[in-house]
Amino acid sequence: MDARVLRVLEYDKMKEQLKAHAASSLGLKKIDQLAPYTEYKTVKRELDRTQEGAKVLRLKGKAPLGGIRNITPHIKRAQIGGMLNAGELLEIADTLYAGRRLKSFIEGMIEDEIELPLLGEMVSYIVPLQEIERAIKQCIDDHGEIMDSASHTLRNIRQQIRTSEAEVRSKLEQLIRSTGQQKKLSDAIVTIRNDRYVIPVKQEYRSSFGGIVHDQSASGATLFIEPQSVVNINNALREARVKERKEIERILEELSEHVAGHTDELSINVDYLGELDFLFTKAYYAEEQKAVPPRLNDESRFRFKQARHPLINEEEVVPIDVELGDVFSSLIITGPNTGGKTVTLKTVGLLTLMVQSGLYIPADEDSEAAVFKNVFADIGDEQSIEQNLSTFSSHMTNIVDILKKVDNESLVLFDEIGAGTDPTEGAALAISILDDVYERGAKIVATTHYSELKGYAYNREGVMNASVEFDVDTLRPTYRLLIGVPGRSNAFAISRRLGLEEKIIQSAEAEINTESRQIENMITSLDEKRREAEQEMEVSKDIRQQAEQLHRELDQKLKELEQNKQNILKQAEEKAEAELEKARKEAEEIISDLRQLQKEGRSIKEHQLIDAKKRMETASPELTKRQQAIKKQAEKNRTFAPGDDVKVTSFGQKGQVLKKISDSEYQVQLGIMKVNVKAEDMVKIKEEPVKQPSRPITSVSSKPAVKPELDLRGVRYEDAMRQVEKYLDDAVLAGYPQVHIIHGKGTGALRKGVKELLKKHPSVKETRDGGMNEGGLGNTVARLK
Repeated sequence: MDARVLRVLEYDKMKEQLKAHAASSLGLKKIDQLAPYTEYKTVKRELDRTQEGAKVLRLKGKAPLGGIRNITPHIKRAQIGGMLNAGELLEIADTLYAGRRLKSFIEGMIEDEIELPLLGEMVSYIVPLQEIERAIKQCIDDHGEIMDSASHTLRNIRQQIRTSEAEVRSKLEQLIRSTGQQKKLSDAIVTIRNDRYVIPVKQEYRSSFGGIVHDQSASGATLFIEPQSVVNINNALREARVKERKEIERILEELSEHVAGHTDELSINVDYLGELDFLFTKAYYAEEQKAVPPRLNDESRFRFKQARHPLINEEEVVPIDVELGDVFSSLIITGPNTGGKTVTLKTVGLLTLMVQSGLYIPADEDSEAAVFKNVFADIGDEQSIEQNLSTFSSHMTNIVDILKKVDNESLVLFDEIGAGTDPTEGAALAISILDDVYERGAKIVATTHYSELKGYAYNREGVMNASVEFDVDTLRPTYRLLIGVPGRSNAFAISRRLGLEEKIIQSAEAEINTESRQIENMITSLDEKRREAEQEMEVSKDIRQQAEQLHRELDQKLKELEQNKQNILKQAEEKAEAELEKARKEAEEIISDLRQLQKEGRSIKEHQLIDAKKRMETASPELTKRQQAIKKQAEKNRTFAPGDDVKVTSFGQKGQVLKKISDSEYQVQLGIMKVNVKAEDMVKIKEEPVKQPSRPITSVSSKPAVKPELDLRGVRYEDAMRQVEKYLDDAVLAGYPQVHIIHGKGTGALRKGVKELLKKHPSVKETRDGGMNEGGLGNTVARLK
C-alpha cells in the first residue's frame, strides 16, 4: 500500500491506539512493522488468529503476557562470546518463564477441549529451557543481585567480608565511643571513603590516630582518617571484595556460556512471543472498540453495517451503513460541507485497511469485507506551496498517479472529485474519470458538490447515488448516510429559515432551469417517501415490541398456571392420603374391638374378622372426578420416553429427554448441557417423539470443579508455581472470595515462592498465614478480588 494513502486514511493513528494494548517491546515492534496484507489467505489467517485471541479473552478474561522482554541483543552478545551482566541474564530468565507460563496456559485450554488450533501451533514452537531459567534464578535474585547461593566459593568470600566488616566496625565504634577521643572527632560516626571504613577527625588531632587520610571536608577542618589499628583489617576486606568481584564475573561468564549454547531456541522463543503478544494486542483492541470479525471475501465486495470510525469518540460518532460491489460498483455521495462525506470515505478506507491487517472492525455483526490488492485515496487539500500547485493541480496530480496503477482489484476513494476549477469543466472531467476507473473494474466511492453527478448514477449501470442527511429545521447535518438518495440542494430552504426575503428567493428559483428544478423536486419527493418509510418502520418496531412483551406476559401466566395446577394436585393427593390413613386407623380399631369381643366368649369366626378387614380396606375414600382426571394426566405427563420434548419447571427451559435413569429420574438435554432431572420437575410439551440427537454433546457438571484449597505438598517447585497460576484463574472463575494454598513448612523455598507469586498476581487482593486451626505457616490464605 502507498504510504501517502495510509497517512490520509489515518492508518498510523489507528496503530497508535493499538500500541496501548501491547505487553512488551516485541509487540510494539510488530505493530510498527504492521501493514495491510493483500493476499486473501494471509488476511484470513490473521483474522482467525485474532479470533482465537478474542476467544481466550472471552473465556479467561486475560492472557498471561507479563515478563516478556526483547532479549535479542543479549542473545547476539552471548552468541559472539560476550559476558552478560546480571540484569540481562535476569531478563532472559523472566522471558523464559513468561513463555513457559503462556505455553502452559494455552495448552491447558486445549486440554479442556477448547479449540485453539492456531494458538496451539504457535506455542508448540516455544522451547521451555527450564535448565537455563533455573540456573539463572539460582544465582540471581529478582533485583538483579548475585546471591550467596550462586557458588560455594562466593558464599565463603562473602562470609569473610561480613566478618571483616563487623570487626572493623567494632574497632572503630569502640574508638569513637571512647570519652578521651570524642573531642578529637568532628562527628561520632563511622563512614566510608574509597571503599574503606574511616572516621571524621578534626584537623588539629591528625597525629593522634595515625593511619591513612583518605579525604577531607570542603573547609579542610575535618579529615577522614583510617586509623592504623584497622588498616590491616581494611586491607583484608579489600582483598576479599576483589575476590568477590572475580567470582561474580566467573559465575556470569558461566551463565553466559550456558545461554550461548541455546541461542537458536531462544531466538525462536522471542519470535513467537512477539507474535503472541501482537495477537493478543489485536484481541484487546477489538474488545476496547467493541469490534467484530467481518465475513471475508475475495470478490471486491463489502457491506459495513453500523460502521464507526475508530478514531472518533464513541459518544460522538454516528454509525453508517455502507455497501459496495454487489448491486453497484460505484457510490457517488453528495451533501453539504461538514455533513460527513469525508468521514464516510475515511471510514470505508480505514476499515478496509484494518481488515486487511487482521484486525476486527468497529461495526455490527453480519458485516462483510473484501481484500483489495490496492487502496487508492485522493482526500483533502494537499496543495504544495513549494511546488506552486493549486488545489486542483494537487488533486489532479494524485488522480493521474492513481490512473496509472488502478485495476479490477482496487478500491478508489475520491474526495470532491473535479473540485477547484470551473464547475462545468470540473463536472465533465469528474464524469470522465469515474467512467474510466469504472471500466477498469475498480470499486469507487466518490464525494462531490456537482449537481451534474446527481444524475450520473441514473444514467450509468452499476452506479448508485448516496447522500449525507441535513436537517433543515435545525440547520445541522445528522451525519447519516442515505444510500439510493442523492443530496438535496438546501440553499433556498436554509435562506428562508435565516430570514431572506421571499421575493429574492423566488427570483433565484426562476433562474434555475426546468431540468434542474425537476431533479430537485424528484429528490425532495424521494426524501419525503424515505422519511414516511422510516416512520412506518418505527411504528412497526413498536408493534413488534408490544407483541413480544405480550408474548412474555402470556408465557409467565402459563408458568404460573402450571405451577398452580401442580400445587392443587399436590394438595389433593395429601388430603386423600390423610383421609385414607384415617380410614385405615378406624378399620384397625374395629378389628381390635371384634377380637376383644371374641376373647370375652362371644361367637365370632376368624374368617369373619378377615372379611371385615378387607371390606374396610376397600372402603377407603375416593378422589373426586376432577382430582382423578388431574392425577391421571399428571401420571401420564410424568412418564417420558427418549426424544420427548419437555419443560423443566425449576429451570424454566425446554429440553429433550435422552434416557431413563430410574422410574423417577431422567437424563435431559438442556441447550449444551446434559442434566439429571426428577420426573416431578418435568412437564411434557409434545407427545410426538423427536429423533434423539445422533452426536453426543459435551456434558457440563453443575458442581464447581475447583476446590477452595490447593495442596502443593510433595510437588516440585516449578510445577507448583504453574499449578498455583492455573488454580488462581480457575478459583476466580468459580467465584471464591478466598482460597488456601497448602505448601507445608519444609525448607521454606516453596512457601517463599508461593507468597511471591501471590503478591504479584493481579487477582489476589491480600494474603495471610493460616491460623492455628488452618495449618499455621504451612498454609497461605489468599483473598481474591
